[in-house]
Amino acid sequence: MKEASSDPAARRRPEEFAVRLDSPEPHLRIISINIYVRDHDRSLKFYIEQLGFHLVFDAMLDPEHRWVAVSPPDGTALLTLVVPEHNSSEYKLIGRPTGVVFVTEDFKAKFNEWHRRGVRFQHSPRLKRIRYGQQAAPHGPDEPLQEDASVWGGMITHFRDVDGNSFALVSFDKITRELEQQRRTVWEKLASERRAAHELEIAKEVQARLFPQALPPLKTLDYAGVCRQAQQVGGDYYDFLNLGQQRIGMVIGDISGKGIAAALLMANLQANLRSQCTVALDQPGALLQSVNQLFCENTTDGAYATLFFAEYGERTRRLRYVNCGHLPALLLRAHGEVERLESTCTVLGLFRHWECTVREQHLAKGDLLALYTDGITESFDSRGQEFEERRLVEALRRHRDESAQGVVTSVVEEVRRFSSHQQDDITLIIAKCSA
Repeated sequence: MKEASSDPAARRRPEEFAVRLDSPEPHLRIISINIYVRDHDRSLKFYIEQLGFHLVFDAMLDPEHRWVAVSPPDGTALLTLVVPEHNSSEYKLIGRPTGVVFVTEDFKAKFNEWHRRGVRFQHSPRLKRIRYGQQAAPHGPDEPLQEDASVWGGMITHFRDVDGNSFALVSFDKITRELEQQRRTVWEKLASERRAAHELEIAKEVQARLFPQALPPLKTLDYAGVCRQAQQVGGDYYDFLNLGQQRIGMVIGDISGKGIAAALLMANLQANLRSQCTVALDQPGALLQSVNQLFCENTTDGAYATLFFAEYGERTRRLRYVNCGHLPALLLRAHGEVERLESTCTVLGLFRHWECTVREQHLAKGDLLALYTDGITESFDSRGQEFEERRLVEALRRHRDESAQGVVTSVVEEVRRFSSHQQDDITLIIAKCSA
């Protein structure tokens, strides 16, 4: 072993040799150390059965050379077991000190474990206290160490393998404390991640209950909706509101942002709509003005939602709608023409002084209405091409003879086949006017 450098900057304390992956410097470590043995199989039995190491590699490089490597449980380095030729200089190294030192944070447990497994220790564990650092020579036995020196303590012993190769087993107090702290940090992180996952699962179940659980029955309208979220919770929203007097409100929205924040905004918007929906019977514009005011008051600056609200009356088959900065709804007429119900006002939540325009359409037998979010039209394939409104119209035409639920299922399945990886929530409402 070479003498340690006299340069203080080149010397490091023992605790600094722990594996650290948080350093900005490039990672560098020893991958393999040769241990010369007489018989691979006999040595493997010792390292695997007695030391508890893992077999990493065991293969014939050619008919005469076998490569065998084992590693301690943490896998930070490999011991390559080499069987040298009898007349080689390497053969003379069998049974000598290897210079390999194994460090553990629980010396007693590891020593007792290996002792039970039959490992031959050369001496009982010894307590070591070593001064580290520069210091002036003491003038007397009671003189304390200088401040630029330190003392670390630990245990050390030596053991041999079946060929007499000797190794050291050590522990350093400082490393033990650091590893215990790192382990506690890892356990706390895992516990925190498990709690977060559990809470997210609860949030997913709660949000699923916010979507409509029952559909108000209508004789002249077959309708259905779905939301397929990209994450466990999301910001897309759809609803069917029972407005009384054989009227329903169909709502679809897209909240700014993603994840938990968007889900909370979605729940806020739904609560505002349902609490104010009695206003919508004769004044859908007043309903949305009230919802916008509540949304502004209950959310942070910059939060907003696009929303399409449509009120359908059973007796008149009249569709009154307000498009708040949302994608245009598609109205496929029975004779094949496609009408786009464009935006009639700006988004909800950004402006306290907000006004909207209510427009009307009359639905006839065979007409189909589609409300959707950008998770459908902006889904993209492996080449980066988007599904687009054009493909959505084609899909609606292909499946328009199916029930409303059938159209929803078929269109969403086409989108998912088109896009290999769902990036955004996919939400769709289909309403078909019948006789």
